[in-house]
Amino acid sequence: MEINLLHVTGPSHASLPVPDSYAVPQLPQAKATPTDITLPLIDLSRSRGELRRAILDAGKEFGFFQVINHGVPEQVLQDVEAVSEEFFQLPAADKAHFYSDDTNRPNRLFSGSTYKTSKRLYWMDCLRLARAFPGGDSKKEWPEKPEELRNVYENYTALMRGLGLELLHMLCEGLGLPSDYFDGDQSAGDMILSVIRYPPCPTPDVTLGLPPHCDRNLITLVLSGSVPGLQVLYKGDWIMVKPIRNSFVINFGLHLEVVTNGIIKSVEHRVITNSVQARTSLVITLNGTEDCLIGPAGELLGENKPPRYRTVTLRDFMRIYNKSLENPDAAIKERMKPFMI
Repeated sequence: MEINLLHVTGPSHASLPVPDSYAVPQLPQAKATPTDITLPLIDLSRSRGELRRAILDAGKEFGFFQVINHGVPEQVLQDVEAVSEEFFQLPAADKAHFYSDDTNRPNRLFSGSTYKTSKRLYWMDCLRLARAFPGGDSKKEWPEKPEELRNVYENYTALMRGLGLELLHMLCEGLGLPSDYFDGDQSAGDMILSVIRYPPCPTPDVTLGLPPHCDRNLITLVLSGSVPGLQVLYKGDWIMVKPIRNSFVINFGLHLEVVTNGIIKSVEHRVITNSVQARTSLVITLNGTEDCLIGPAGELLGENKPPRYRTVTLRDFMRIYNKSLENPDAAIKERMKPFMI
């Protein structure tokens, strides 16, 4: 079968233009941001009281933050980065059977866009893997090569789920919610690992690695390596996220924005490309079950705090929101209107 992966078949010489399907009309350029504006950096070795406040404040102000001293061993990070690099270096023939444009496949390798709802593509390849919690042996559906991939990713996803839930526990405590508010169906859907490869781009000024978007899930944890590329929208400017060794970038999704009645915002972000270095990002998302109800938590409502969002099943939320993605040029704020009261 044909395998259309940029890192395998894409143009690599700087003089070659990107195909028209990757060109973003009127690509919004980042404004010059003051060098002192950076995402909050939270040291998870601090006291729990300090962490509750820091996570809540970061969620209100930026919707993003970075964490260090998070308890995930450095060797685990080195192993997961190494096996990811090894996977993308495999011959195309060893990956072809896993390649698919079928968005209904939970485990697949694809290129250009998560959704085939428009003809616009982005400068990225992605290995997407799903893992069920608790129980099950999801790794049997993952690639067989490299030989150590399954065990390395299994160990990594287990550690990352624990970290994600602990961050949610502390956020809940800061909000005045029960610390285990998200421990049931709200986070019991498949956890997704997306290993995204952004190859060097011949003309990075006309395309993007990922378009401006908000995550739809509960919480996202990103290991983004040493090559910059992630930008976060803050007060109308794009902030370049500075890579910090052995840190994770954390951001909150629309699911969490709805539950907190807008106290925590899911913030717009994008990925830019460069013409020199490949960039690999490992993205973990925690998700609810399809049948779980998402709506403002009752503890956060009151006489002067009416609900801002309707309560719907996560299945309906995703169906309606994903339909809006068919128009890639629609304003991101418009996508949430169907859920607003």
